[in-house]
Amino acid sequence: MSVTVTEAAAKHVHKYLARRGKGVGVRLGVKTTGCSGLAYKLEYADAVAPDDVVFESQGVQVLIEPKSLPYLNGTVLDFVREGLNEGFKFSNPNERDRCGCGESFRV
Repeated sequence: MSVTVTEAAAKHVHKYLARRGKGVGVRLGVKTTGCSGLAYKLEYADAVAPDDVVFESQGVQVLIEPKSLPYLNGTVLDFVREGLNEGFKFSNPNERDRCGCGESFRV
C-alpha cells in the first residue's frame, strides 16, 4: 500500500506549511458525494491522529484515514498549473469513472 507525491506537489506543500508556520503534512481521504459517488478530501494536517496511516514521499508526510486507504492505494498526488489555474491533481489507479464535471469519481 502506498500514496506518493510528485516533486511539484512536495514543493507546494513545503512552501504552504512554511507560510502557515505549522503543520506536519497533508491528510487525504474520500467522502461520499457527487454524481459518481466519491470525492477527494485534502487538508493540511497539524498533527498525526492515532489511527492515521502515514506515508512519507519527497519529504512530505501523507496521512490517510484507514477507511479511505482502499480507495487511495497507489494514488500519486501532483500539483499542476494549467493556464491561469493551479491545484492538486490525483492520479488514482483505482478510479474507474469520473463524472462529467470532474468533482467525483467511482472505483
